[in-house]
Amino acid sequence: MEFDFQVFAHAWGTILSQPMLIFFIFVGVTAGIMVGCLPGLTATTGCALLIPFTFGRPPLEGLLMLIGVFVGGIYGGSISGILIRTPGTPSAAATLLDGFPLAQKGQGGRAIGMSTVASFAGGTIGALIMTFASPTIATFGLRFGPAEFFALALFGLSMIVAVSGVSLLKGIIAALVGLMITTIGYDPLSAVPRYTFGQMQLLSGLEFIPVLIGLFGISQVFRNIEKMGISEQVKTDLTRILPKFREIWATKVIMLKSALMGTFIGSIPGTGCDIAAFSAYAEAKRSSKHPEKFGTGILEGIAAPEAANNAAVGGAMIPMLTLGIPGDAVTAVLLGALTVHNFQPGPIFFRENLDIVYPLFAGMILAQAILLVVGLSCARYFARLVTLDPRMFTAVIFLLCIIGSYAMRFSSFDVFLSLGIGAVAYFMEYYRFPTSPILLALILGPLAEQNLRRALQISHGNALVFIDPVNHPIALIFIVVAMAALVSMYLRMRKSRLAELVRERETQN
Repeated sequence: MEFDFQVFAHAWGTILSQPMLIFFIFVGVTAGIMVGCLPGLTATTGCALLIPFTFGRPPLEGLLMLIGVFVGGIYGGSISGILIRTPGTPSAAATLLDGFPLAQKGQGGRAIGMSTVASFAGGTIGALIMTFASPTIATFGLRFGPAEFFALALFGLSMIVAVSGVSLLKGIIAALVGLMITTIGYDPLSAVPRYTFGQMQLLSGLEFIPVLIGLFGISQVFRNIEKMGISEQVKTDLTRILPKFREIWATKVIMLKSALMGTFIGSIPGTGCDIAAFSAYAEAKRSSKHPEKFGTGILEGIAAPEAANNAAVGGAMIPMLTLGIPGDAVTAVLLGALTVHNFQPGPIFFRENLDIVYPLFAGMILAQAILLVVGLSCARYFARLVTLDPRMFTAVIFLLCIIGSYAMRFSSFDVFLSLGIGAVAYFMEYYRFPTSPILLALILGPLAEQNLRRALQISHGNALVFIDPVNHPIALIFIVVAMAALVSMYLRMRKSRLAELVRERETQN
């Protein structure tokens, strides 16, 4: 499958000729910025909350809005990071290293302006790479059968190690919880009810949207309630937002290099925008002629991480669209959104849904332009969100969670399900059990189970089908890479833990 310029041009015509599509991208970007600049909320939360509002609309409108939320949310986190040294999203943690010192010098507007331009540049480069690279990767994916799809799902599940935080054991436990949830309901091959305990509501399994809202929305509400009265009100003083041309030109090489790094890192499942941002910041500092200035408030220290984390958005979309493997937590939510709208991301998605695929490419590029306009014109107004009473937006989030849970099937059972999942997720995070492995397991569990059983049926129970180098070399490669990733990450975490123990002993002595 090669990139089709004619279909791509037609996709642009589709978007530009339908004002509602542009409107939904605009709404998504604006909502994403607002969610992103509120500390504690993320693009993942924003997408999870807005999925129910895409029901009843054409799939393309809803998907473009969610992509807009993704794009705006990653950028929006830099606003609170620059102004109050509290990143709205994890990916903005690197931006505050120079953004906040610059704001302390009375140049917060200048810092936000550079963040906006770098986000636009990096996001555009990442979106273009996604547009031209994805069809080639999808062509490779058309060679997949049940054995290959199971190996691919196993590879995706191995990325749970990368999102497990400090404890691999807790990440594995969380993933097992997610896999157990996917077994509830009718067996996908034999249609025998499993773990329903006689409850009619469980015959179709736990609905993805209420579980998703509980994991990220309700649990965030509980955390906000816990922190009420602790954080202080913030006063901000913004100056000029629009950066000078010479300032942009001086950082052009850094933005280009960081964008390429961000796209590559983002395309690796399990990495995410935060790793891309810190990697680009470290490289910018390493290659700088004045590395000692980093951390004191320089524009290069803002341009590098912002170009990288926004480019990682396009990079993370590549494995999600072409192989059905989410690159990070947000694309896992988008993967769920595609499934809710009866699409199966992967190679077949490209072959059978070109009327959706290419408009998504065009919409991603258009979202970057809308981000630039909205960011530069409204940044000072978005910045005021960080001064809102947390009780107010916590109540709004809670209301959206309840509406979103109920709207899926108009069922009060789903509302209580979200509340229950949210309570469990809150206590899991309280005891430092990560919730991202649960989300990845919910997405990849059914894919792994169905293709494992189909492959074994086809091979008459011969498990060696997954490591057959002659007939299934792709499956063998994915399994080997998955095992190597697990071992490598385990050794790295063990080394880090041993180094931490040595430091603790030295401190005690």
